Amino acid sequence: MQFPTWLKPGLTGAAVGAIVLAVLGFGWGGWVTGGTAKDIAAKASTAAVAVALTPYCVQLAAADPATAKMTEFKTVSTYLRKGLVEKAGWATPLGAEKPNSDLAQACQLKLGETM
Repeated sequence: MQFPTWLKPGLTGAAVGAIVLAVLGFGWGGWVTGGTAKDIAAKASTAAVAVALTPYCVQLAAADPATAKMTEFKTVSTYLRKGLVEKAGWATPLGAEKPNSDLAQACQLKLGETM
């Protein structure tokens, strides 16, 4: 079978164009793979949950009858406050078995602002 003479340059141009399009799309166009999209969505949903539950955490801290915890929170250094919020149970959402780390971080920042 004989191929037309224009076919080879046409296919070469199409291949080079596809490569350039992929490089530009993934490099500067904002294209992402499915795995990257899932990672971005997971991070965004975790951040949204932390933002939504921060008032709940602050309310738990304010309603906690153990005033020693808040006194300790006020005196402890800022990098230890997240652990204190987790240990106090203020960052454990309803129905969860363990505290949410992102919620604890957001809560300790909000509690630090109100002091």
